[in-house]
Parts: sequence; C-alpha cells; structure tokens
Amino acid sequence: MASTRASPPLLLLLAAAALAVFFFSHAAAIHTGASLDAAAAAAASDGDGTKVYVVFTERQAAPAELSSERVASFHHDLLTGVIDDSSSAPDRVVYHYSRTLHGFAARLTDDEKNRLAGKDGVISIHEKVVYRPQTTRSWDFLGLPHRNDPTRLPFESDVIIGMVDTGIWPDSASFSDAGLPPPPAKWKGVCSRNFTSCNNKIIGARSYRDGNTTLSVLDNEGHGTHTASTAAGRAVPGASLGGLAGGTARGAVPGARIAVYKVCWEDGCSSEDILAAFDDAVADGVDVISASLGSGIPYDYAADPMAIGAFHAARSGVVVSVSAGNSGPELGTVCNVAPWTISTGAALTDRRIVTEVALGDGRSFEGSAITVFPHLGKPSLLMDPGSCDDDNLAGKRYKGAVLLCGNGDFGSSSAMAATGADGAIAYRFMDHDMDTAFSFDLPLAIVKQKEYEHIADYYNSTRHPVATIKKSVTVKDAAAPAVAQFSSRGPNMITYGVLKPDLSAPGVDILAAWSPEAPVSGSTDDKRRAKYNIISGTSMACPHVTGAAAYLKSAHPGWSHAAVLSALVTTATPMGSGEPEAEHAYGAGQVDPLRARYPGLVYDASEADYVAFLCAQGYNSSQLATVTGRSSASCSDEARGGAVGDLNYPTIAVPVLNYGVGFAAEFPRTVTNVGPADSVYRATVTTVPGVDVTVTPDELAFSAGTKKLSFKVSVSGKLLPANGTMGASAAIVWSDGRHHVRSPIYVFPHKHVM
Repeated sequence: MASTRASPPLLLLLAAAALAVFFFSHAAAIHTGASLDAAAAAAASDGDGTKVYVVFTERQAAPAELSSERVASFHHDLLTGVIDDSSSAPDRVVYHYSRTLHGFAARLTDDEKNRLAGKDGVISIHEKVVYRPQTTRSWDFLGLPHRNDPTRLPFESDVIIGMVDTGIWPDSASFSDAGLPPPPAKWKGVCSRNFTSCNNKIIGARSYRDGNTTLSVLDNEGHGTHTASTAAGRAVPGASLGGLAGGTARGAVPGARIAVYKVCWEDGCSSEDILAAFDDAVADGVDVISASLGSGIPYDYAADPMAIGAFHAARSGVVVSVSAGNSGPELGTVCNVAPWTISTGAALTDRRIVTEVALGDGRSFEGSAITVFPHLGKPSLLMDPGSCDDDNLAGKRYKGAVLLCGNGDFGSSSAMAATGADGAIAYRFMDHDMDTAFSFDLPLAIVKQKEYEHIADYYNSTRHPVATIKKSVTVKDAAAPAVAQFSSRGPNMITYGVLKPDLSAPGVDILAAWSPEAPVSGSTDDKRRAKYNIISGTSMACPHVTGAAAYLKSAHPGWSHAAVLSALVTTATPMGSGEPEAEHAYGAGQVDPLRARYPGLVYDASEADYVAFLCAQGYNSSQLATVTGRSSASCSDEARGGAVGDLNYPTIAVPVLNYGVGFAAEFPRTVTNVGPADSVYRATVTTVPGVDVTVTPDELAFSAGTKKLSFKVSVSGKLLPANGTMGASAAIVWSDGRHHVRSPIYVFPHKHVM
C-alpha cells in the first residue's frame, strides 16, 4: 500500500541518524521497507515443512470451454506423484487460477516443489511473497469539481473500481448508494455470503486468506476504507477528525462503483491471495484496479506476482494503479515498477497540520503531529524522565506532566501514554522531515532540533517549568506541491530506461473515511475511534490516481491502460523546484485529472509492445511465459535486438555511465490523436547545458484518416554535475495551441545508484 499497520507496530524509516526519534505506533501506510524475502520466509512456512508456492501453468482453454472442475483436475494431476506424504492433491491446493491467470497455489516441501518444476505443463514456480499496505482538501487542491453531480452520475456509475486492500467499512456515509442505479450489465462479480452490505455503491465483496474465501470483508484496519473513499467516496459534508481538517470528504468519482477484494490481514498481504484477487477482479468486470500494496524493494517482473497479475489485467484493458513505496528519500527504492502499471509517489497539498507548544515564559513553538484529544490547552509540568525508551518508562507514573524526550532514546508512544503523562515533546534530527504529521496515543508535539534546544533551555532555567500542548490546526503550505520525504525514489532498478514513479499525487495528511474497528493512531492501546481519519503514505497517493483514472474511464471507456497512463502523465503539473532527485522523486509531476480528460495525444501500447520490451530486457522464453501466461511466447530477432527505451512510453529515462562521459541515444515514439481530427502539433524542447535534445520531425499533421504518427527523439551530450541535483531534466511538449502534451526526459548517472 505502501503501508502497514498497527499489529505489529511499523516505523517510518528515514536516514539512520534519525531512527532514534521515530517511535510512531501508527504506520499510516508507512512501512519498514524490510526485506521481502525475510518477510516471506517468516510467514510462508506452515510448520510442517511446507511453504506456499504459486505455480504458473501452460494456458488452458477458455473457461467457457473448460469447466472449473476440469481445471482443478488438471492441477491435481500435476501434483499427483510429487507429494511425499499421505495427503491428497486437493488438500494441498490453496487456489486455482483459471479466470484470467493460469495456474494454482499449493503447499509444498522444497523437494516436492523441485519435482513439480520438472513436469510438463509447468511454466514456473514462485515462493510466497508478503506485501505490505503502503479528502477533503486534496481533490480541491487538484482542481476536480466539487460534487455529487447528477449530470455525471450516468457516466460515473458505469465505472467499477476494484480495491485490493484490507476490506471496507460499508456503513460509512462515503459508501451510500443514494441515487445510484443498479450495477451495470458488464458486472459479473459477487458479494461474499458473509457480507450482507452490498448495495448499488459497493457491488462486490470477496476475501482471500490462505485459500479461505469465507472470511469477513469488513475492514478492521482502516486502510482499505480510507483508500476506497479517497478514490470513489460519495460527497459527505462536515467530515473531520475531531474537528480538524473539516470539509466535504469525497472521491474523484463519487458515482463510481466499488468492488472490494480483501487480501491484507494483520500479518500482511500474501502473493497467492493477491493473484486470486486479480484473477477474479478482471473476470468480474472492473475497469480499474487499485492496489496500495508494496514491497520494500523492486523485484524482477517475472518474479513479482503483482507485476504478473497487473500484466494480465492490462491485457484485458484494466488500468492498474499502484503505490511507489515509502522508503524515500533513498535512491532506487521505488517498488511496483512494471511499465504496465501506474506507480504513484506521494506529494504534499497546500494544507499542513501543526501542533503548537506554549511554554510558561510566553514563548511558543510550532510542532508536527496530529493532536486531537479532549481537555487540551491546560498547562502541565514539564518533566525530563531521563529517557523516553520503553524500558525506562515501564512502571513509572508521570500523571499531569509533559515529558521532555530529547536524549535520543525513544520507545513507543504507547509506553509514554501508559505513564499517564499529559503529553510529550520530541524533536527530529532532520528539519525537512517535518512535512508529515502522525497521530499518537497521547498529545505529542515534534519540533525541530533548534526549537527543542530552546525548550530545554527554558526547562533548565526555572524551578517550575510548564508547557501546554494545544490541539492541532491546519495552516497554508505555499510550498506545495512538493514530494514527501518518505516517498520512494527512482531510478527503476529493474529497468533503468523506464522512469518510475510515473507521477505524484496528494499523499500527506489525507482525511478520508475510517473503520470504527481501527484505532485513530493505529496503536492497539489507543481507545479513540473516528469515522474519518488523517493518515499519510503513497497508499494515500495511489487512490488519488485510481480516482483520476476512473474519471478518465468514465469519459473514455474504451481507452487502454497505456492510453490512460499517458493522459495522466503528459498532463501532470511539473514539480521541479528544489528536489535533488527531480523526476526520480515525482515522475512527470502532480496528477491533474481535469487536463488529463482531454490530453490531445496519447502514447498507446499493446501486449505485443510489452512483450517486445521484455525481449529487449533479455527475457528468455520461460520468463516470457511466466509474465504473459503464454507458453508460446517468444522473441523475434528484431525484438531481441531492440532497446527497452523503444517502448512507447510517455516519459524518457536516459541512464548514462557517469558525469562527463559522452552519450547518445534515440527513442522512437508514436502518438495517437484523441482530439480534433485535423490537428497540427509542433514540438518544443526544453533542456539544460550539456544535454542536447532534437525531435524529428518536429511537426505532426493529423487528419480524419491519420490518427497515429511517429517521431524520433535524440538525446546526446555530456552530463554535467549540477549543484544539488543528481541528473538533468529536459522535456518535449507537443502543442496544437490548445493541448500541451508534455513528456519529461531525465538523464542520470546510473553508476551512482548501483
């Protein structure tokens, strides 16, 4: 989601020097970025020597020609003879994938897995992978009209969004079906027998856990409810978190339908469950899949179940929206990097949440935290407990005091709250990390180090120091849009030549619907509950792009995944100011749904284009079969001799060996006119010293009979070191005077991120 939540507590990882200060109990879609392999190893073993493996098989006949019983029989036959004990093949199978994917998940020992790998019909076998789950004001900030607009309802109501997440809380006002007609005829999905809350808004609900599809779809984590309402919640006036950040909560497409696929539980989101959800969602008839899930690192496409599931979705015309990850600002941490997905980074909006700390000497300081508690605003004794780590605080009582936590030893906010303290004050080593506010178990203010030193000086200057932590307020942030520090950065470590993230969207301090089963701060010790909550992460950015994609699909139902991606990318608002990682941080810029609806030109791509891309990547026939599900997939000599940069992508990434080393590269591109038939577009290039960019031809004349035209982009020169940046940003803008189709170009030295 790029998120994880309260059990177990998960921390936002930033620079090592700052680790001590992060005692957050609420992961809020911020995850540890721990090794995916380590997580899988811990979660996969069932204690009997078996692990869950996903087995991709040769493509079988279409479901209409081959019953589910015959598919299951085929899978069981493959397992027969490789199982060591007395259990049967049906006992070992977790899922049969037969709707859009082809294969099954089963519990196997290592020896059994190795024997199965040698059988005819088996393409590849993959060990279980565990992923982690990674507003009122945000849609206003993006300029999307405020509505439940009855004139848009007939168009929006045909769009179905599949939310692959932690479930949903259906009683939220954000999911009212008032005024919505019955589901569109294309809908083929179902509601789980244990979920009785389907209506004309939530039209489908399924759950998946280790092969069990009968568990509750209700969301006890809050994350799935938050993301679903961000993408497609109805307009609900007067929403707030305890009066904070009040306004009308809404999604991009309030009339769109929601289909829920619950795959995430307290121990994460398992690959076999995710694949089952993708398999069902595509066959059910969704238009967009939203998966705010992520690993700590990117994985090769043929080894990444999310990428494989997304490939099959995109092949069927389904747009796949994913989160970029929460492991920033380190380079090369962006996950979900397949070019057939839309990977979104998190950006700030123009609303920031602050908490004021007032001292007894009349001075006050602005802190960062979401502090919404009753009875705030009274002075409390300021006290230094010596250390705020859990061991030191255990068993101690500080009722009536505000703790001064500044010596670098921090534990959990739950341990602080257990002391009975009225609140706490802490600081962050890195001032630029103050852009995100979090909720805690007790009133807490996080201040900059310099301001903390002033507070400490005051504490040491008087015998009766007092401090007041006030309720959080919202203030204007003129720096927005800017990328969040936690948002994962490129380059795309699987394919340097494909720019990821694709673009950015609001992902900081987002207010949206919440489950009353989930604590506000995410800590199990926090007894507060709310209908709407404020959290941060690329998990929150992803559904903004999901909603924008659904908005496009409501206007252009026939557009492919690639066309939707292109429209969103080429109309994004540039964000180039002061970010050293530039496009590796924010992609093409901040999403602009209104402009994306009428992009003028799109860079389209088909399954054949993605296969050619994989061939240029060096994939062999086995790897191709794993991704595509087609055992006959192969690479032509032309495709094998191509370059990954030949993919008809709306952005251009140019990895070069190093600074000062000469380079030259060419990128063929084709655009499709989706605007007025007789349009003439001319190219304008912006670049920086040391990087030359030419476009041939630089004029494209379309007509009723000519919808597609091709051109070539040449990029050459010597990359020059630039103060505060790692690469060089350039761009091509095609314009007919009305539409402005912008393709960023980013040149960077890959040696420095290996």
